[in-house]
Amino acid sequence: MSVVRTTAAEEPPAVSEPSPGGETPSRPRASLRTAVVWEALRDALDRRGAELEVLDAGGGSGKFAVEAARLGHRVTVVDPSPNALFALERRAAEAGVADRVRGLQGDTQDLFEVVGRESCDAVLCHGVLEYLEDPAGGLRNVAAALRPSGVLSLLAAGLGGAVLARALAGHFTEARQALTGPDGHWGAGDPVPRRFTAEQLSELVADAGLDVTAVHGVRVFADLVPGVLVDAQPGARDALFELEAAAAALPAFHAVATQLHVLAARG
Repeated sequence: MSVVRTTAAEEPPAVSEPSPGGETPSRPRASLRTAVVWEALRDALDRRGAELEVLDAGGGSGKFAVEAARLGHRVTVVDPSPNALFALERRAAEAGVADRVRGLQGDTQDLFEVVGRESCDAVLCHGVLEYLEDPAGGLRNVAAALRPSGVLSLLAAGLGGAVLARALAGHFTEARQALTGPDGHWGAGDPVPRRFTAEQLSELVADAGLDVTAVHGVRVFADLVPGVLVDAQPGARDALFELEAAAAALPAFHAVATQLHVLAARG
């Protein structure tokens, strides 16, 4: 298998966590980390119509897959972990969308042993590229699953956010190692093998034959603001979400985002 990982795109669920769109009046901290991605993805799916065929490559326990199924789409999750697929089955059943979600064991290297080429209207590839031995090859496989005019949602670890976080924590040597190293890896204790800039992700997407339509910075502020400040102020979570949403599309903030989200289309 070419993927050796846990599903980084999925944060540990908060108590009474809402859907990734964060529709509840008070947004738990975990939902702040996915809301920008979900809202951009939901808009992209809505523009392509109802009952789409969606592939979630490396989708783990299905946080995004189940939400897409709730919109009426049919979702296939391909993941190397049997435990994650078991959790997916349970999550889909609890959400009442088990008939629209299926899980298949596999990874990007053997993707077409379990799904067909040009079989999907949308492909999600969230928290996967960081863990692939060959990110370019993996992304080409994922892109080949798209039908003409299909949409890719790509989420990967951002280099600048990691450098900033290590520096603010006082780990200056590790920050420099991440900044100057070839993969954005800060040391032996770093659980993420590689990180990307927005330019690098855009280049990988273009090399896979897709056109970039939007880039978003994700978790620009949410990972840096102490939780006590958010918890202590009424309405602070909603205000922080609005700030994240406002900054997400601005290129100036892509360089300091913890994650980068790219939407791309197959021409």
